[in-house]
Amino acid sequence: MRAGRIIAFITAAVFIIFGFLFILGAFSPEGSPSWIFVGIVGMVIGFVLIFVGTKLSPPQKAGDQVVNLQVDLPSDVSMDTIKCKSCGAPLKAEDIKMVAGAPVVECPNCGTTYQLTEEPKW
Repeated sequence: MRAGRIIAFITAAVFIIFGFLFILGAFSPEGSPSWIFVGIVGMVIGFVLIFVGTKLSPPQKAGDQVVNLQVDLPSDVSMDTIKCKSCGAPLKAEDIKMVAGAPVVECPNCGTTYQLTEEPKW
């Protein structure tokens, strides 16, 4: 939430609360009938600020999301090259893409596409 929206909502809450209190105070023995007008104006200002606060930020576009995954490996890890299951050609990191939350690889040599699976360590 942006700072402008937060300030607008807090200010709106203050105007609405005090506007309501002015309206209630107008009906007390020490109150004045003019307090009703002040309370109504305060509440209107509060609701206008709520309307403006909701319009300050543009709606988010439903587009592509970029997800970066960083893996911290312990110091004694050795890396093996990933090879294509069909033709045995070495694969690069650019050949691996995330599709529906699963790592999928497409071999640039033979065009085979398959999902990467992790074998158990034991």
